[in-house]
Amino acid sequence: MAKIVLNTIINGENREFLADERDSLLEALRERLGLMGAKEGCNNGNCGACAVIMDGRLVNSCCVMAAEIEGAELNTIEGLADADSLHPLQEAFLENAALQCGICTPGFLMASKALLDENPDPSEEEIRWWLAGNLCRCTGYDKIIRAVQDSAQRINSSS
Repeated sequence: MAKIVLNTIINGENREFLADERDSLLEALRERLGLMGAKEGCNNGNCGACAVIMDGRLVNSCCVMAAEIEGAELNTIEGLADADSLHPLQEAFLENAALQCGICTPGFLMASKALLDENPDPSEEEIRWWLAGNLCRCTGYDKIIRAVQDSAQRINSSS
């Protein structure tokens, strides 16, 4: 299989790497770059476990070809927290028990981050609508919704 050289910015860092020409973004992140946070759930865009933010838009990395990220800016779950502390979303997910097995959690966190970047004070209905592309088999969704609401309050009160 032919290799391609890709140049992109991932979590604020310039990255150049080799990928197979048929790699999905999910495969490139996990297998080529060792970024294991995005999870393969369905591998067809239905579960949201592999969600990342690409050029400011939420995407399912299993549905994006690695070649499409040339020159793009990506934010993955690995870049959500800084070196010293968790992101308010991560804190809220922990405190609200909004996770169990953890397979869906990175996707929910990235989808929630994309939502709060676009709308820092969403209603419950807006949160439910925004997270509709993410599936969880463990928690039910109420704890996740509460965690996003809690995080929005934290972020807004610290601004």
